[in-house]
Amino acid sequence: MAGISSPGLGSGLDVKSIVAQLVALERRPIEKVQAEKKSVETKLSSFGLLQSYTVNIRDAAAKLASASTWAKSTASSSDDTQVAATAGSSAAAGSYSVEVSQLARAQGLASPSFASKTTAVGAGTLTVQLGTWSSGVPPSFTAKPSTSPTTITISNLPAGSDSLESVRDSINAADAGVTASIVNDGAGFRLVMRSDATGEENAVKITASGDPSLSDLAYSPDEPSPGGMSQTVSARNALATINGLSISNASNTLDGTVAGLTLTLKRVTTSPVEVTVAKDTASMRTAVDDFVKAYNALNAYITDQTKYDPNTKVAGKLQGDSAVRSLQSQLRTLTQSASGASSALTRLSSAGIEIQRDGSLLVNTTKFNAALADPKVVAAAFSNDEAGEANDGFGVRFSSLTTTLTGTGGLLDSRSEGLRNQIKRQEDQIARLEDRVASTEARLLRQYNALDSNIGKLNSLGSYVNQQVTAWNNTNNR
Repeated sequence: MAGISSPGLGSGLDVKSIVAQLVALERRPIEKVQAEKKSVETKLSSFGLLQSYTVNIRDAAAKLASASTWAKSTASSSDDTQVAATAGSSAAAGSYSVEVSQLARAQGLASPSFASKTTAVGAGTLTVQLGTWSSGVPPSFTAKPSTSPTTITISNLPAGSDSLESVRDSINAADAGVTASIVNDGAGFRLVMRSDATGEENAVKITASGDPSLSDLAYSPDEPSPGGMSQTVSARNALATINGLSISNASNTLDGTVAGLTLTLKRVTTSPVEVTVAKDTASMRTAVDDFVKAYNALNAYITDQTKYDPNTKVAGKLQGDSAVRSLQSQLRTLTQSASGASSALTRLSSAGIEIQRDGSLLVNTTKFNAALADPKVVAAAFSNDEAGEANDGFGVRFSSLTTTLTGTGGLLDSRSEGLRNQIKRQEDQIARLEDRVASTEARLLRQYNALDSNIGKLNSLGSYVNQQVTAWNNTNNR
Protein backbone atom coordinates (compact mmCIF):
# COMPACT_ATOMS: atom_id res chain seq x y z
CA MET A 1 0.00 0.00 0.00
CA ALA A 2 1.37 3.44 -0.88
CA GLY A 3 2.48 5.56 2.03
CA ILE A 4 0.91 8.84 3.05
CA SER A 5 2.99 11.80 1.81
CA SER A 6 3.05 15.11 3.61
CA PRO A 7 5.61 17.33 1.86
CA GLY A 8 7.68 19.49 4.20
CA LEU A 9 7.07 17.66 7.46
CA GLY A 10 10.50 16.01 7.40
CA SER A 11 12.54 19.07 6.45
CA GLY A 12 10.49 22.08 7.32
CA LEU A 13 10.54 23.22 3.67
CA ASP A 14 7.24 24.64 2.25
CA VAL A 15 7.32 22.21 -0.67
CA LYS A 16 3.75 22.97 -1.84
CA SER A 17 4.41 26.68 -2.06
CA ILE A 18 7.74 26.19 -3.83
CA VAL A 19 6.22 23.84 -6.42
CA ALA A 20 3.16 26.09 -6.90
CA GLN A 21 5.39 29.08 -7.68
CA LEU A 22 7.51 27.09 -10.10
CA VAL A 23 4.36 25.75 -11.83
CA ALA A 24 2.99 29.31 -12.07
CA LEU A 25 6.13 30.27 -13.98
CA GLU A 26 5.62 27.28 -16.27
CA ARG A 27 2.00 28.42 -16.96
CA ARG A 28 2.95 31.86 -18.24
CA PRO A 29 3.22 30.67 -21.89
CA ILE A 30 -0.29 29.17 -21.53
CA GLU A 31 -1.68 32.45 -20.21
CA LYS A 32 -0.06 34.27 -23.11
CA VAL A 33 -1.63 31.92 -25.69
CA GLN A 34 -5.00 32.15 -23.89
CA ALA A 35 -4.86 35.94 -24.10
CA GLU A 36 -4.01 35.71 -27.80
CA LYS A 37 -6.85 33.25 -28.34
CA LYS A 38 -9.32 35.59 -26.62
CA SER A 39 -8.17 38.41 -28.89
CA VAL A 40 -8.70 36.25 -31.99
CA GLU A 41 -12.13 35.18 -30.74
CA THR A 42 -13.06 38.83 -30.30
CA LYS A 43 -11.86 39.56 -33.82
CA LEU A 44 -13.87 36.62 -35.17
CA SER A 45 -16.98 38.00 -33.45
CA SER A 46 -16.25 41.41 -35.00
CA PHE A 47 -15.96 39.77 -38.41
CA GLY A 48 -19.32 38.09 -37.84
CA LEU A 49 -20.92 41.51 -37.40
CA LEU A 50 -18.99 42.84 -40.37
CA GLN A 51 -20.41 40.06 -42.52
CA SER A 52 -23.92 40.78 -41.22
CA TYR A 53 -23.61 44.47 -42.15
CA THR A 54 -22.35 43.49 -45.61
CA VAL A 55 -25.27 41.10 -46.10
CA ASN A 56 -27.63 44.00 -45.32
CA ILE A 57 -26.03 45.98 -48.15
CA ARG A 58 -26.34 42.95 -50.42
CA ASP A 59 -30.07 42.61 -49.72
CA ALA A 60 -30.74 46.33 -50.13
CA ALA A 61 -28.71 46.44 -53.35
CA ALA A 62 -30.66 43.46 -54.73
CA LYS A 63 -33.83 45.55 -54.52
CA LEU A 64 -32.16 48.38 -56.41
CA ALA A 65 -31.02 45.85 -59.00
CA SER A 66 -34.56 44.54 -59.52
CA ALA A 67 -36.47 46.11 -62.40
CA SER A 68 -39.72 45.60 -60.49
CA THR A 69 -38.59 48.13 -57.87
CA TRP A 70 -38.59 50.85 -60.50
CA ALA A 71 -41.77 49.68 -62.25
CA LYS A 72 -44.11 49.98 -59.29
CA SER A 73 -47.16 52.15 -59.65
CA THR A 74 -49.65 53.41 -57.12
CA ALA A 75 -53.35 54.07 -57.47
CA SER A 76 -55.54 56.40 -55.46
CA SER A 77 -59.30 56.77 -55.35
CA SER A 78 -61.29 59.90 -54.57
CA ASP A 79 -63.66 57.69 -52.53
CA ASP A 80 -62.36 54.23 -51.69
CA THR A 81 -65.53 53.44 -49.73
CA GLN A 82 -67.20 53.17 -53.15
CA VAL A 83 -64.36 52.16 -55.47
CA ALA A 84 -60.95 51.01 -54.21
CA ALA A 85 -57.97 50.77 -56.54
CA THR A 86 -54.57 49.05 -56.57
CA ALA A 87 -51.98 49.27 -59.33
CA GLY A 88 -49.54 46.67 -60.61
CA SER A 89 -46.24 47.27 -62.38
CA SER A 90 -47.88 47.32 -65.81
CA ALA A 91 -50.42 50.03 -64.92
CA ALA A 92 -50.04 53.11 -67.09
CA ALA A 93 -50.09 56.52 -65.48
CA GLY A 94 -53.43 58.22 -65.99
CA SER A 95 -56.83 58.96 -64.50
CA TYR A 96 -60.10 57.07 -64.74
CA SER A 97 -63.65 58.16 -63.98
CA VAL A 98 -65.62 55.23 -62.55
CA GLU A 99 -69.38 55.00 -62.01
CA VAL A 100 -71.09 51.91 -60.54
CA SER A 101 -74.76 51.28 -61.27
CA GLN A 102 -75.02 47.70 -59.97
CA LEU A 103 -72.93 45.37 -57.79
CA ALA A 104 -72.45 41.73 -58.66
CA ARG A 105 -74.17 39.18 -56.43
CA ALA A 106 -74.53 35.44 -56.08
CA GLN A 107 -77.71 33.43 -56.67
CA GLY A 108 -79.67 32.29 -53.61
CA LEU A 109 -82.17 29.37 -53.45
CA ALA A 110 -84.42 28.07 -50.69
CA SER A 111 -86.30 24.78 -50.27
CA PRO A 112 -89.81 24.23 -48.92
CA SER A 113 -90.10 23.93 -45.12
CA PHE A 114 -89.22 20.69 -43.33
CA ALA A 115 -90.38 19.70 -39.86
CA SER A 116 -86.86 19.33 -38.49
CA LYS A 117 -83.22 19.13 -39.46
CA THR A 118 -83.37 15.35 -39.23
CA THR A 119 -86.36 14.96 -41.58
CA ALA A 120 -85.65 12.39 -44.30
CA VAL A 121 -85.47 13.97 -47.74
CA GLY A 122 -85.29 10.78 -49.79
CA ALA A 123 -82.60 8.76 -51.57
CA GLY A 124 -81.33 9.41 -55.08
CA THR A 125 -79.06 11.93 -56.77
CA LEU A 126 -78.83 15.69 -57.09
CA THR A 127 -77.02 17.09 -60.13
CA VAL A 128 -75.67 20.64 -59.94
CA GLN A 129 -74.59 22.58 -63.04
CA LEU A 130 -73.21 26.14 -63.12
CA GLY A 131 -74.46 28.45 -65.84
CA THR A 132 -76.61 31.39 -66.86
CA TRP A 133 -80.38 31.74 -66.72
CA SER A 134 -82.07 33.87 -69.35
CA SER A 135 -84.72 36.42 -68.40
CA GLY A 136 -87.43 34.83 -70.62
CA VAL A 137 -90.59 33.01 -69.53
CA PRO A 138 -89.87 30.24 -68.98
CA PRO A 139 -86.17 31.00 -68.64
CA SER A 140 -83.58 28.98 -70.52
CA PHE A 141 -80.31 27.74 -69.08
CA THR A 142 -76.86 27.89 -70.70
CA ALA A 143 -74.13 25.86 -69.02
CA LYS A 144 -70.97 27.73 -68.07
CA PRO A 145 -68.17 26.91 -70.50
CA SER A 146 -65.41 24.59 -69.25
CA THR A 147 -67.53 23.28 -66.37
CA SER A 148 -69.12 19.88 -65.84
CA PRO A 149 -72.18 18.84 -63.83
CA THR A 150 -71.54 17.57 -60.30
CA THR A 151 -73.63 14.59 -59.18
CA ILE A 152 -74.29 14.13 -55.45
CA THR A 153 -75.54 10.75 -54.28
CA ILE A 154 -78.01 10.71 -51.40
CA SER A 155 -78.36 7.35 -49.64
CA ASN A 156 -80.88 6.28 -46.96
CA LEU A 157 -78.51 3.66 -45.55
CA PRO A 158 -77.66 3.69 -42.77
CA ALA A 159 -80.81 5.25 -41.40
CA GLY A 160 -80.61 9.04 -41.28
CA SER A 161 -78.19 9.34 -44.19
CA ASP A 162 -80.88 11.15 -46.18
CA SER A 163 -81.75 13.66 -43.45
CA LEU A 164 -81.80 17.35 -44.26
CA GLU A 165 -78.55 17.76 -42.30
CA SER A 166 -76.84 14.91 -44.14
CA VAL A 167 -77.90 16.28 -47.51
CA ARG A 168 -76.48 19.68 -46.55
CA ASP A 169 -73.16 18.06 -45.61
CA SER A 170 -73.05 16.03 -48.83
CA ILE A 171 -73.63 19.13 -50.95
CA ASN A 172 -70.87 21.05 -49.17
CA ALA A 173 -68.43 18.15 -49.49
CA ALA A 174 -69.05 17.85 -53.25
CA ASP A 175 -67.44 21.20 -54.18
CA ALA A 176 -70.19 21.76 -56.70
CA GLY A 177 -69.99 25.58 -56.74
CA VAL A 178 -72.68 26.11 -54.12
CA THR A 179 -72.74 26.22 -50.32
CA ALA A 180 -75.71 24.82 -48.44
CA SER A 181 -76.99 25.67 -44.96
CA ILE A 182 -80.15 25.17 -42.91
CA VAL A 183 -82.27 28.11 -41.81
CA ASN A 184 -85.20 28.07 -39.37
CA ASP A 185 -87.52 30.80 -40.60
CA GLY A 186 -90.09 30.26 -37.83
CA ALA A 187 -92.35 28.15 -40.01
CA GLY A 188 -89.91 25.28 -40.38
CA PHE A 189 -86.43 24.31 -41.49
CA ARG A 190 -85.32 25.23 -44.99
CA LEU A 191 -82.26 24.13 -46.95
CA VAL A 192 -80.79 27.26 -48.53
CA MET A 193 -78.08 27.33 -51.17
CA ARG A 194 -75.88 30.15 -52.36
CA SER A 195 -73.53 30.18 -55.33
CA ASP A 196 -69.91 30.34 -54.25
CA ALA A 197 -69.15 33.02 -56.86
CA THR A 198 -71.02 36.11 -57.93
CA GLY A 199 -72.17 36.84 -61.46
CA GLU A 200 -74.80 35.66 -63.91
CA GLU A 201 -72.60 32.82 -65.20
CA ASN A 202 -72.37 31.29 -61.71
CA ALA A 203 -76.07 30.61 -61.19
CA VAL A 204 -77.07 26.95 -60.80
CA LYS A 205 -79.50 24.43 -62.20
CA ILE A 206 -80.28 21.48 -59.90
CA THR A 207 -82.02 18.32 -61.07
CA ALA A 208 -83.08 15.37 -58.93
CA SER A 209 -83.66 11.67 -59.56
CA GLY A 210 -84.70 8.86 -57.23
CA ASP A 211 -87.34 9.30 -54.52
CA PRO A 212 -89.97 11.80 -55.70
CA SER A 213 -89.56 13.74 -52.42
CA LEU A 214 -85.98 14.57 -53.40
CA SER A 215 -87.38 16.90 -56.07
CA ASP A 216 -88.06 19.38 -53.26
CA LEU A 217 -84.34 20.19 -53.54
CA ALA A 218 -84.33 20.62 -57.33
CA TYR A 219 -84.29 23.92 -59.21
CA SER A 220 -84.92 23.62 -62.95
CA PRO A 221 -87.53 26.20 -64.06
CA ASP A 222 -86.82 25.41 -67.72
CA GLU A 223 -88.25 21.91 -67.37
CA PRO A 224 -91.81 20.57 -66.88
CA SER A 225 -90.89 19.57 -63.32
CA PRO A 226 -89.14 22.68 -62.04
CA GLY A 227 -88.49 21.31 -58.53
CA GLY A 228 -89.34 22.65 -55.12
CA MET A 229 -86.48 25.14 -54.67
CA SER A 230 -87.34 28.80 -55.18
CA GLN A 231 -84.99 31.58 -56.12
CA THR A 232 -84.59 34.14 -53.33
CA VAL A 233 -81.78 36.14 -54.93
CA SER A 234 -81.01 36.26 -58.63
CA ALA A 235 -77.43 36.13 -59.85
CA ARG A 236 -76.25 39.29 -61.51
CA ASN A 237 -73.16 41.00 -62.85
CA ALA A 238 -71.55 44.21 -61.71
CA LEU A 239 -72.37 47.09 -64.05
CA ALA A 240 -70.12 50.12 -64.29
CA THR A 241 -68.66 52.67 -66.65
CA ILE A 242 -64.97 53.57 -66.89
CA ASN A 243 -64.36 56.85 -68.67
CA GLY A 244 -67.83 56.43 -70.16
CA LEU A 245 -67.25 52.86 -71.42
CA SER A 246 -69.84 50.35 -70.14
CA ILE A 247 -68.45 47.36 -68.23
CA SER A 248 -70.22 44.14 -67.15
CA ASN A 249 -68.31 41.78 -64.88
CA ALA A 250 -69.21 38.65 -62.92
CA SER A 251 -67.19 39.87 -59.93
CA ASN A 252 -67.09 43.13 -58.03
CA THR A 253 -63.33 43.01 -58.52
CA LEU A 254 -62.35 44.30 -61.95
CA ASP A 255 -58.91 42.76 -62.45
CA GLY A 256 -57.40 43.47 -65.84
CA THR A 257 -60.30 45.50 -67.19
CA VAL A 258 -57.74 48.29 -67.23
CA ALA A 259 -54.27 46.80 -67.78
CA GLY A 260 -52.34 46.59 -64.53
CA LEU A 261 -55.16 48.14 -62.49
CA THR A 262 -57.49 46.36 -60.06
CA LEU A 263 -60.74 48.10 -59.16
CA THR A 264 -62.87 46.84 -56.28
CA LEU A 265 -66.48 47.97 -56.53
CA LYS A 266 -67.98 48.42 -53.07
CA ARG A 267 -71.13 50.48 -53.52
CA VAL A 268 -73.38 51.92 -56.18
CA THR A 269 -72.03 55.41 -56.82
CA THR A 270 -74.00 58.62 -56.79
CA SER A 271 -71.30 60.55 -58.63
CA PRO A 272 -68.16 59.58 -60.52
CA VAL A 273 -65.19 58.30 -58.50
CA GLU A 274 -61.86 59.50 -59.80
CA VAL A 275 -59.03 56.93 -59.82
CA THR A 276 -55.51 58.18 -60.45
CA VAL A 277 -52.51 55.99 -61.36
CA ALA A 278 -48.96 57.24 -61.00
CA LYS A 279 -45.46 55.81 -60.58
CA ASP A 280 -44.79 54.81 -56.99
CA THR A 281 -41.86 57.15 -56.41
CA ALA A 282 -42.27 56.82 -52.62
CA SER A 283 -41.38 53.12 -52.70
CA MET A 284 -38.46 53.89 -55.03
CA ARG A 285 -37.12 56.45 -52.54
CA THR A 286 -37.58 53.93 -49.71
CA ALA A 287 -35.47 51.38 -51.59
CA VAL A 288 -32.69 53.95 -52.03
CA ASP A 289 -32.92 55.06 -48.38
CA ASP A 290 -32.67 51.44 -47.23
CA PHE A 291 -29.51 50.96 -49.29
CA VAL A 292 -27.94 54.17 -47.98
CA LYS A 293 -28.84 53.22 -44.41
CA ALA A 294 -27.24 49.78 -44.81
CA TYR A 295 -24.11 51.24 -46.42
CA ASN A 296 -23.72 53.89 -43.72
CA ALA A 297 -24.15 51.32 -40.96
CA LEU A 298 -21.24 49.30 -42.38
CA ASN A 299 -19.16 52.42 -42.88
CA ALA A 300 -19.71 53.50 -39.26
CA TYR A 301 -18.92 50.01 -37.97
CA ILE A 302 -15.63 49.83 -39.87
CA THR A 303 -14.68 53.29 -38.63
CA ASP A 304 -15.36 52.25 -35.04
CA GLN A 305 -13.55 48.92 -35.31
CA THR A 306 -10.41 50.34 -36.96
CA LYS A 307 -9.91 53.56 -34.95
CA TYR A 308 -7.16 54.22 -32.43
CA ASP A 309 -7.85 56.16 -29.24
CA PRO A 310 -4.67 58.14 -28.34
CA ASN A 311 -5.97 58.88 -24.86
CA THR A 312 -6.58 55.27 -23.84
CA LYS A 313 -3.99 53.95 -26.31
CA VAL A 314 -6.52 51.27 -27.31
CA ALA A 315 -6.94 50.20 -30.93
CA GLY A 316 -10.13 48.87 -32.51
CA LYS A 317 -10.48 45.13 -32.83
CA LEU A 318 -10.06 45.22 -36.61
CA GLN A 319 -7.41 47.90 -36.92
CA GLY A 320 -4.80 46.98 -39.48
CA ASP A 321 -6.70 43.96 -40.77
CA SER A 322 -6.03 43.59 -44.50
CA ALA A 323 -9.42 42.01 -45.25
CA VAL A 324 -11.24 44.96 -43.69
CA ARG A 325 -9.13 47.44 -45.66
CA SER A 326 -9.85 45.52 -48.87
CA LEU A 327 -13.60 45.43 -48.19
CA GLN A 328 -13.73 49.14 -47.44
CA SER A 329 -11.62 49.99 -50.48
CA GLN A 330 -13.76 47.94 -52.88
CA LEU A 331 -17.00 49.47 -51.64
CA ARG A 332 -15.69 53.04 -51.73
CA THR A 333 -14.28 52.52 -55.21
CA LEU A 334 -17.67 51.31 -56.38
CA THR A 335 -19.45 54.37 -54.97
CA GLN A 336 -17.25 56.60 -57.10
CA SER A 337 -17.00 54.55 -60.28
CA ALA A 338 -18.79 55.45 -63.50
CA SER A 339 -21.35 53.25 -65.22
CA GLY A 340 -22.58 53.15 -68.79
CA ALA A 341 -26.01 51.86 -67.77
CA SER A 342 -27.50 55.32 -68.27
CA SER A 343 -26.03 58.16 -70.26
CA ALA A 344 -27.88 60.67 -68.07
CA LEU A 345 -26.92 59.19 -64.68
CA THR A 346 -23.33 57.99 -64.98
CA ARG A 347 -22.47 58.09 -61.26
CA LEU A 348 -24.30 57.64 -57.99
CA SER A 349 -23.95 61.35 -57.33
CA SER A 350 -25.80 62.03 -60.60
CA ALA A 351 -28.82 60.31 -59.08
CA GLY A 352 -28.48 62.31 -55.87
CA ILE A 353 -26.59 59.74 -53.77
CA GLU A 354 -23.58 61.74 -52.66
CA ILE A 355 -20.41 60.66 -50.83
CA GLN A 356 -19.56 62.53 -47.61
CA ARG A 357 -16.12 63.28 -46.16
CA ASP A 358 -16.41 60.44 -43.64
CA GLY A 359 -17.16 57.93 -46.42
CA SER A 360 -20.88 57.75 -45.72
CA LEU A 361 -23.62 58.36 -48.30
CA LEU A 362 -26.33 61.01 -48.28
CA VAL A 363 -29.39 61.31 -50.52
CA ASN A 364 -29.73 64.75 -52.06
CA THR A 365 -33.52 64.92 -52.24
CA THR A 366 -33.61 67.68 -54.84
CA LYS A 367 -31.32 65.82 -57.26
CA PHE A 368 -32.99 62.47 -56.65
CA ASN A 369 -36.49 63.84 -57.25
CA ALA A 370 -35.27 65.52 -60.41
CA ALA A 371 -33.89 62.20 -61.62
CA LEU A 372 -37.20 60.48 -60.84
CA ALA A 373 -38.96 62.77 -63.28
CA ASP A 374 -38.03 59.99 -65.72
CA PRO A 375 -38.26 56.70 -63.74
CA LYS A 376 -37.10 54.69 -66.76
CA VAL A 377 -33.73 56.48 -66.73
CA VAL A 378 -33.31 55.83 -62.98
CA ALA A 379 -34.37 52.21 -63.47
CA ALA A 380 -31.67 51.72 -66.10
CA ALA A 381 -29.04 53.41 -63.93
CA PHE A 382 -29.67 50.96 -61.08
CA SER A 383 -31.00 47.75 -62.63
CA ASN A 384 -29.49 47.39 -66.10
CA ASP A 385 -27.53 44.12 -66.41
CA GLU A 386 -27.81 43.16 -70.06
CA ALA A 387 -24.90 44.90 -71.78
CA GLY A 388 -21.75 43.76 -70.00
CA GLU A 389 -20.15 44.62 -66.68
CA ALA A 390 -19.16 48.15 -67.69
CA ASN A 391 -22.82 48.94 -68.32
CA ASP A 392 -24.21 47.26 -65.20
CA GLY A 393 -26.45 49.44 -63.05
CA PHE A 394 -25.34 50.59 -59.59
CA GLY A 395 -27.69 48.17 -57.84
CA VAL A 396 -26.41 45.28 -59.94
CA ARG A 397 -22.80 46.18 -59.18
CA PHE A 398 -23.25 46.44 -55.42
CA SER A 399 -25.35 43.29 -55.35
CA SER A 400 -22.71 41.36 -57.30
CA LEU A 401 -19.79 42.62 -55.19
CA THR A 402 -21.40 42.02 -51.79
CA THR A 403 -22.64 38.59 -52.88
CA THR A 404 -19.07 37.66 -53.77
CA LEU A 405 -17.68 39.13 -50.54
CA THR A 406 -20.12 37.26 -48.31
CA GLY A 407 -20.36 34.01 -50.27
CA THR A 408 -18.56 30.77 -49.57
CA GLY A 409 -14.87 31.28 -50.29
CA GLY A 410 -15.35 35.05 -50.47
CA LEU A 411 -13.19 37.61 -48.70
CA LEU A 412 -15.14 37.64 -45.43
CA ASP A 413 -15.79 33.92 -45.38
CA SER A 414 -12.12 33.14 -46.00
CA ARG A 415 -10.94 35.57 -43.33
CA SER A 416 -13.39 34.15 -40.80
CA GLU A 417 -12.30 30.62 -41.63
CA GLY A 418 -8.67 31.65 -41.15
CA LEU A 419 -9.50 33.03 -37.71
CA ARG A 420 -11.35 29.85 -36.75
CA ASN A 421 -8.34 27.78 -37.81
CA GLN A 422 -6.07 30.04 -35.77
CA ILE A 423 -8.25 29.51 -32.71
CA LYS A 424 -8.11 25.75 -33.26
CA ARG A 425 -4.31 25.85 -33.42
CA GLN A 426 -4.19 27.90 -30.23
CA GLU A 427 -6.48 25.43 -28.47
CA ASP A 428 -4.17 22.59 -29.53
CA GLN A 429 -1.15 24.54 -28.32
CA ILE A 430 -2.78 25.22 -24.95
CA ALA A 431 -3.60 21.52 -24.56
CA ARG A 432 0.02 20.58 -25.26
CA LEU A 433 1.33 23.18 -22.82
CA GLU A 434 -1.13 22.00 -20.16
CA ASP A 435 0.20 18.47 -20.56
CA ARG A 436 3.76 19.75 -20.22
CA VAL A 437 2.92 21.76 -17.11
CA ALA A 438 1.21 18.76 -15.53
CA SER A 439 4.27 16.65 -16.25
CA THR A 440 6.59 19.33 -14.84
CA GLU A 441 4.48 19.66 -11.71
CA ALA A 442 4.63 15.90 -11.12
CA ARG A 443 8.41 15.89 -11.62
CA LEU A 444 8.94 18.80 -9.22
CA LEU A 445 6.82 17.15 -6.59
CA ARG A 446 8.86 13.97 -6.90
CA GLN A 447 12.14 15.85 -6.65
CA TYR A 448 11.15 18.03 -3.70
CA ASN A 449 9.56 15.12 -1.90
CA ALA A 450 12.85 13.23 -2.26
CA LEU A 451 14.76 16.29 -1.04
CA ASP A 452 12.39 16.62 1.88
CA SER A 453 12.89 12.96 2.78
CA ASN A 454 16.70 13.19 2.57
CA ILE A 455 16.87 16.34 4.66
CA GLY A 456 14.62 14.64 7.20
CA LYS A 457 17.02 11.70 7.39
CA LEU A 458 19.99 14.03 7.80
CA ASN A 459 18.19 15.89 10.56
CA SER A 460 17.48 12.62 12.33
CA LEU A 461 21.13 11.57 11.98
CA GLY A 462 22.26 14.94 13.34
CA SER A 463 20.03 14.55 16.35
CA TYR A 464 21.42 11.08 17.03
CA VAL A 465 25.03 12.30 16.79
CA ASN A 466 24.25 15.18 19.15
CA GLN A 467 22.74 12.75 21.63
CA GLN A 468 25.85 10.50 21.48
CA VAL A 469 28.23 13.40 21.93
CA THR A 470 26.25 14.62 24.90
CA ALA A 471 26.33 11.13 26.40
CA TRP A 472 30.13 10.89 25.93
CA ASN A 473 30.67 14.26 27.54
CA ASN A 474 28.56 13.27 30.53
CA THR A 475 30.56 10.01 30.98
CA ASN A 476 33.93 11.82 30.87
CA ASN A 477 32.77 14.44 33.37
CA ARG A 478 31.98 11.71 35.91
